Amino acid sequence: MDFSLLLAENTNSIIEKWIAAVRQDRQIESADDLSYTAIKNHIPDIFQAMISVLAETQVSDIKSILTASWQHGLLRAEQGFDPTEIAREYRLLRIVIFDTLEADLLQGSPAEIVRYMRLIDAVIDEAIARCFKSYVDERLRELKHLHLSLTLHNEELSRLINANQDTFSQLAHELKHPLTSIIGYSDLFLRQQKRNSDIKDTYTNLEHIERVLRNGRHLLRLINDVLEVSRYDAGKVQLKVSPTNVQELVINVCEMLEPLAEEKDLQIIVECDRCPQKVLTDEFQLQQIISNLVSNAIRYTESGTVTIVCQTLDGDSWLFTVADTGIGIAPENQERVFEPYYRVNKSDRAYFPDSTGLGLAIVSRLVKLLQGEINLKSQLGVGSTFTVTFPLKINI
Repeated sequence: MDFSLLLAENTNSIIEKWIAAVRQDRQIESADDLSYTAIKNHIPDIFQAMISVLAETQVSDIKSILTASWQHGLLRAEQGFDPTEIAREYRLLRIVIFDTLEADLLQGSPAEIVRYMRLIDAVIDEAIARCFKSYVDERLRELKHLHLSLTLHNEELSRLINANQDTFSQLAHELKHPLTSIIGYSDLFLRQQKRNSDIKDTYTNLEHIERVLRNGRHLLRLINDVLEVSRYDAGKVQLKVSPTNVQELVINVCEMLEPLAEEKDLQIIVECDRCPQKVLTDEFQLQQIISNLVSNAIRYTESGTVTIVCQTLDGDSWLFTVADTGIGIAPENQERVFEPYYRVNKSDRAYFPDSTGLGLAIVSRLVKLLQGEINLKSQLGVGSTFTVTFPLKINI
């Protein structure tokens, strides 16, 4: 029995069953929003290499296994998979292969059965090893880039701190926990690598890298927000006024933030039928305002909707509104939410872990810079509505 021919004939069927199994596995959440092609990835190339290994009359195509698995790991890193999800992918692949071919395999001799099972296991194990190697390399590349960005931002942040000691203690408190995590896990990972840890420690090392990257991204976002507030307060934000298509800008922001809303099953409703065609403003700063308000609404809304309304008012102004069905803000806190570092405390939760307390402070400053006004109406347990009024043409 030539088992390689049998595998070749059933390749498409096995891949389709495997993709269905990946979609149904609730422990592989990263695949939920991926297309059929994105999940399929380089698996057909791995199958071709597997067929050549099983065929006694062909030269084993080990190079194809290495290349396909390497590309698979890179793409899964870009798609946001974590190590355990990739491991489950290959576990499901192994199960589907043997389930599909079990009846035919049992028709062979015991020696054939053992040989083919060992060869298939060897190919999949080699694919897993290569996939994880490229995944780790991609994460390390991102970590290196993040380290460089943090270093550059730290230098600028140091200069600002020296000029503004009043905010130093608050800023130090915010930086303490993510920075401690970055240092601790980085040191642990590097020490393990120096000891040439066994392959069984791969998952643990990858989890360390993921924690470093997650805390590093939070730290970088906090630093960027601090720098944005500092630049505004120092009068260093220069406007670049140009005709701006507001409706297109709103749609682009919503498309960018839609994955965040989908994770929480939130519906984003956009009403821009009466939106002005063109306004004369700074497009970049306006996009920041819209992005911050919409992302803030998504962050503090667990169920329901986020509604965005844009319309022209009488005279020479226009209005932009973001309304959510979130947790709401108590009346005594509504005036202070635009202050830097202020976050509303709740008895069951101090504040969201990825909150910096600077988002609305940046929004209020940019609204003023674009010669607009911002108002807030909110009710605890019902939701919040932020309304911003801008001129159709800002005066410079």
